[in-house]
This record gives sequence, C-alpha cells and structure tokens, in this order.
Amino acid sequence: MGRQYHLEIGEKDYYIDLLFYHLKLRCYVVIELKNTDFMPEYAGKLNFYLSAVDDILKTDDDNPSIGILLCKGKDKISAEYALKDISKPIGISEYKLIESIPEDLKSNLPTIEEIEKEIEEKMSDK
Repeated sequence: MGRQYHLEIGEKDYYIDLLFYHLKLRCYVVIELKNTDFMPEYAGKLNFYLSAVDDILKTDDDNPSIGILLCKGKDKISAEYALKDISKPIGISEYKLIESIPEDLKSNLPTIEEIEKEIEEKMSDK
C-alpha cells in the first residue's frame, strides 16, 4: 500500500512506516520501524495505528489488521508487559544488519551505511 502511509486523525497528520495488504489473510499489515531498542510506548503507537487502520481502511470483508514492530533490540520481559493487555495482533522482533552479503547481490543492494542513513533520515522526519 505504501511507505510513510499518511493518515489524518483528529486534524493531525500521522505516517505509518510501511502498510501492506495481505491477500491470503485478507487484512492490513502495519509495520513500524525503530532504529533504537524497544520501548513500551512503541506498542501503544502501533496499537493506535492498528485502531485507525481498522476504522478508516478496513471493510467488513477484511480481517483485523496485524502489527509488526521491528526494533534494533528488545528486552523480552518489557515487550511482554507492553503487549499484555493489548487485544490486537502485534509482534515485536529485532533486526540485525549483517556485514556479509553474497557477491552476486552486492551490486543490487544498498550498503549498510546507506540503509542506516535512510533509517536515520526517516526517523528524524517524524
């Protein structure tokens, strides 16, 4: 559906990092990217986005939206507490940037530095 997907809610602008529609599951998938370790407030923001997408975009034929939060790192216990009473389907995972890329892919992919720079630029735009 798009990256930096715009939603206007209560006369304020919000931007979902990545919004997909899963054809087999028939639901929206909201992905939030964080270039820091997990913080509990990230779960609240993702829950907010899921509620908005379900209210604004979802039709009666769609299933409830799914949220995925990708962080630089996470503490499992903090993540469990943050999600404990949230009823929406949300997953939290950490990502790793690797140094080794197969030679045949190197020319087609951005460098780690380019990815980190773009993530930092996206985060500073918010």
